[in-house]
Amino acid sequence: MTTPPAKRDDVPGVIAPPPFIFIGFLLAGWWADSRLETAGLPVDPTVRKVAAVALIVGGLALEMWAGTLFKQAGTNVVPYQPSTALVTNGPFAFSRNPIYLGFAVTYLGLAIGLDAPVAIAMLLPCLVVVTWGVILREERYLERRFGAAYLDYKRRVRRWL
Repeated sequence: MTTPPAKRDDVPGVIAPPPFIFIGFLLAGWWADSRLETAGLPVDPTVRKVAAVALIVGGLALEMWAGTLFKQAGTNVVPYQPSTALVTNGPFAFSRNPIYLGFAVTYLGLAIGLDAPVAIAMLLPCLVVVTWGVILREERYLERRFGAAYLDYKRRVRRWL
């Protein structure tokens, strides 16, 4: 569904670029792991590396798939720019936020690859911040922008999974 062109100030007002939030939490967790000298993950290093690569590749693939659909629909991926189309196909059919889900999966893969249990634990507060500071704001914006079409989509598809 497309709508008339949006004004430049017609944006959700998120607290920060979502990738920066994820990177900030990952780096904070990794730094804490290095300072606390944690024992690391109780997993064979080969298994840990394979899991890390699989999660990173899977997360990036999900992000790229969702981002490509935004571009095909002619809408902006960046939350500081107006949305001009409501994308509901592909990964958006099972998650309203597949890009953020991809960020979370990539984050988990990186934290596992870094052998950083504190960074893994920091994913939960990261998701709380992303939900509160980004997703809820985007949802209010999309309700204003797309009205009943977004409300129907919101009823059919879960926020994360």
